[in-house]
Amino acid sequence: MARETAVYTHGHHESVLRSHRWRTAANSAGYLVPELRPGQELLDVGCGPGTITADLAALVAPGAVTALDASEDVLAAARGAAEEAGADNIRFAVGDVHELDFPDDSFDIVHAHQVLQHVGDPVRALREMRRVCRPGGIVAVRDADYGGFSWYPQPPALDDWRDLYRRVARANGGEPDAGRRLPSWAREAGFTDIVPSASTWFYATPRERAWWSSLWADRTLAPAYADRVTATGEGTAEQLDAISRAWRAWGESEDACFLCPNVELLCRA
Repeated sequence: MARETAVYTHGHHESVLRSHRWRTAANSAGYLVPELRPGQELLDVGCGPGTITADLAALVAPGAVTALDASEDVLAAARGAAEEAGADNIRFAVGDVHELDFPDDSFDIVHAHQVLQHVGDPVRALREMRRVCRPGGIVAVRDADYGGFSWYPQPPALDDWRDLYRRVARANGGEPDAGRRLPSWAREAGFTDIVPSASTWFYATPRERAWWSSLWADRTLAPAYADRVTATGEGTAEQLDAISRAWRAWGESEDACFLCPNVELLCRA
């Protein structure tokens, strides 16, 4: 039986938030944007530092947005993003997607970006999102699929990086290849009206590959991840150091590019 609460493998190191703050509704929730209307009430599950949340709040204003995260520290960053965007229609709450503290039929839209890969029971999480979504409303989920990542050049150390990350994430109770599993999870959660799609993040310009490689070089050595690697016995400090160096070397190549596939679902409640 899956654990209801998984360890968040990435942690909340600055290098992780550096990645999350890059995300916007345009580059991370484009599949949902056409469904949004002024006046809708929206729940953003696992809002992180809140950049997507602020964009969604602008699209449904004057409707209210609830930004939910398991970390109070991360919600502080989300409050800052809301203030910077002038989004005064966002309220913030700490909570667990497996047991949402909201009545049935509370929201028109329930959104979760890169969340289900990190939870212990994604089907229960989807059932909870469905429960708090009003009839006819939409549960929107999007997750990457680590097994589908591709890159060039292809140094062996980056194969080691992905293999190690997937093993650690699963040891922590998550599923790093969540993208391909989203449709089956949604059907198991009881959804019958599902619109699937896919989109990508692609990093290839000098600025993009420098940003992507440096944040993964830093994330590989960040204590929240590195400590879990060694604690689970899946890898060593020496291995992590080699992977971090490989990321920096990869980013210096003029030929470097990296493709991240994401699967997304619009599930009608």
